[in-house]
Amino acid sequence: MKNKISIVCVCLILVMQTAFSQEKKAHNPLIFSDVPDIAVIRVGKNYYMSSTTMHMSPGLPIMKSSDLVNWKTINYAYDTLADMPELNLTEGKSTYGRGSWASSLRYHKGTYYVTTFAQTTGETYIFKTKDIEKGNWERVSFKPSFHDHTLFFDEDGKTYLIYGNGKLKIVELNDDLTGVKPGTERVLIENATAPAGEKIGLPSEGSQLLKVNGKYYLFNICWPSGGMRTVVIHRADNINGPWEGKVGFQDLGVAQGGLIDTPDGRWFSYLFRDYGAVGRIPYLVPVKWENGWPVLGENGKVPETLDLPANKSLIPNLVDSDEFNRKKGEPALPLTWQWNHNPDNSLWSINDRKGYLRLKTGRIDTDFLLARNTLTQRTIGPTSTASTLLDVSKMKEGDFAGLSALQKDYGLVGVKIENGQKSILMIGANKGKSTEEQRIDLKQNQVYLKIACDFTNKKDEANFYYSLDGKKWEVIGKTLKMTYTIPHFMGYRFGLFNYATKEVGGYADFDWFRINY
Repeated sequence: MKNKISIVCVCLILVMQTAFSQEKKAHNPLIFSDVPDIAVIRVGKNYYMSSTTMHMSPGLPIMKSSDLVNWKTINYAYDTLADMPELNLTEGKSTYGRGSWASSLRYHKGTYYVTTFAQTTGETYIFKTKDIEKGNWERVSFKPSFHDHTLFFDEDGKTYLIYGNGKLKIVELNDDLTGVKPGTERVLIENATAPAGEKIGLPSEGSQLLKVNGKYYLFNICWPSGGMRTVVIHRADNINGPWEGKVGFQDLGVAQGGLIDTPDGRWFSYLFRDYGAVGRIPYLVPVKWENGWPVLGENGKVPETLDLPANKSLIPNLVDSDEFNRKKGEPALPLTWQWNHNPDNSLWSINDRKGYLRLKTGRIDTDFLLARNTLTQRTIGPTSTASTLLDVSKMKEGDFAGLSALQKDYGLVGVKIENGQKSILMIGANKGKSTEEQRIDLKQNQVYLKIACDFTNKKDEANFYYSLDGKKWEVIGKTLKMTYTIPHFMGYRFGLFNYATKEVGGYADFDWFRINY
């Protein structure tokens, strides 16, 4: 009997030790939130990462980590990409699903470079700074828009962009990186998808190039028909080739990215996975080198845990609550916030009423997706909730303000003024068409609003709530089936909004925004 008890005790201790050791390790996904098209570099002991936020402003976020696991937004490459109707949400135009994509991040001779391209403007952009955390970025741009390019500084002093889809091309940039050297465009790899087979849905794109021990390694993503998103790797002894390629990784659809090493000599591949309505979420897989090739994963699979420090909360470094109280010298909006498209800065304030975000109306809109000044933050998986306290006392006839789950198939809970009467509304959109699901009379000037998102196992459901006292919450409307749509190409975002449908000059005051998961 004593022996049985001892065996049970030993087993319990081993289970507890295993659980404790796993808690101390990093786990996949690395970030359960929409941080796609990542590019990562290491400078000394610090890592820096850029990502895609497309039509959001400010755009092209820069994040920092000291352990390759826990990241903090430290900067954006630009406040606004360009001044044009598509980016400003004017003239009935938008640039959902476009804006800036798939950046390339580099550190070269004491200067940080991040490049991107935009279908919206038809241009390629190069931003540079000496101080990636505090410095302003110098910008140059030129045509054309080089799709999914990778910037590469070679050891002979030449600078290249490799870009394209399926057929990959290369161009050499002039010395000051303000444009392309004439006559340098050429095909680098005729069919970069070939290693993945003949039946391909998405040809190789998302190029990322690096050089290790004298060899060039080019990473791409492709999608074989009937299969999953796949990593393809090419290598060469000379940047001009010849290139040999192979399938580099194929598990869970985790793909598109590159390689990064640690100060102690370990290697990892940073990639992302399409995960339904929450968006495209980053993963890390360990890498070993065999016969001059990087071998990704553990026995070809994505590991659940990694021999890296444990993941900490995404709050406050990538998303954060906001009481809208600002101390002297603090920015008006922390870096966790982004506007849907370019904002009209004359129509919002955190100074007009201390401790509140004020969203003013300045034009008539009839469509939530075309209304300006929706202020957003990422949703988080597997579950996340956002809430706000809204003061509607200064809203005018036809005004609609509240809390949103932003994507093409959006969900809204807010207050609308019609015929002088205040009502709480829940509106849901399906295939781009919106429907009022429920309306409740409101007899007071303040109301609490909440949205709860569930992305567990791609359940992708959002539920909407209101409260009159901040204590007792009531469900309103119906469950929204959230859908990741290509026209928006972005995971769902929580948003604060206010727009006019009949007359301008009103405003809504948001006391706070609180997010948790």
